[in-house]
Amino acid sequence: MYDMIVIGGGPAGVAAAIYGKSRGKNILVLEKNKVGGLIGSVSTVTHYPGIVEEETGATFAARLKKQAESSGIPFQYEEVTQVDLEKSPKTIQTNKNTYEAKAVVIANGGSGRMLGIPGETLKGMRLNAPRDGEAYKGKNVYVIGGADGAVKEALYLSKLAKEVMLVCVEDELACIPEFKEKALHTPNLKIMPHSSLVEVLGDGKVEELVFQDNQTNEKTHVKDDQAGVFVYAGIVPNTNVFPQLDKDEAGYIVTDEQMETSIPNVFAAGDIRSKKIRQVATAAADGAIAGIQAASRI
Repeated sequence: MYDMIVIGGGPAGVAAAIYGKSRGKNILVLEKNKVGGLIGSVSTVTHYPGIVEEETGATFAARLKKQAESSGIPFQYEEVTQVDLEKSPKTIQTNKNTYEAKAVVIANGGSGRMLGIPGETLKGMRLNAPRDGEAYKGKNVYVIGGADGAVKEALYLSKLAKEVMLVCVEDELACIPEFKEKALHTPNLKIMPHSSLVEVLGDGKVEELVFQDNQTNEKTHVKDDQAGVFVYAGIVPNTNVFPQLDKDEAGYIVTDEQMETSIPNVFAAGDIRSKKIRQVATAAADGAIAGIQAASRI
């Protein structure tokens, strides 16, 4: 039995755990993979107040974990498979154990959105920039997406690849001006506007890419058996395991300003929550509020 169980070890989850622990509560964090969440897999962390120089996703995640552990917060690396949030205490079942808690903070974020196209599972698809970038040094890479995350990773890859092609569905990049300005002034970074990757061909690995112009429907075939494809087409909230909670049309969990969901003593924070802005700073703020509110109710 725990006072509070936090599901997810990203910025929102760690913030909730730290603030709950500081109020004398018995806390457990359940994390499926590793502390840091999606931010741990990015090339660089920008704009967050107080980041160190040349902060990467990996270094940021490491400091998150160190701070939580120094506060005495335990982590269990297990996947949540089923929950019963309406009864008291709340029951959380994982692939290894069953836990009970007086309050639950859901902060397990989202997963990268699939394109849903033929060939998406071929080797060389859905790569990660800091993990796979070096393997494509001097080669051509394609980054799918035109928002902040995609452009930031494209800028990182431009330091390694021969050429980076940014493929975005919009007529122009949908990122913040800072990233757009950098992209437009990076010689080996090209932009393919109002276009989509619609098919990938190859014998076990990427050998040919098929792009479609969304204005003319014209298709372009690019043969390149050395190319790598990095997909940053948004996220899908990891909410399937929480059928008892109210969600918006996109599947995100609905909360009030105190981060409380439709069930008392169940809170949601970070990217999994229905809101307009998803940044590391807002995730940490959500988590702080959720942790404080949850601790005050038990």
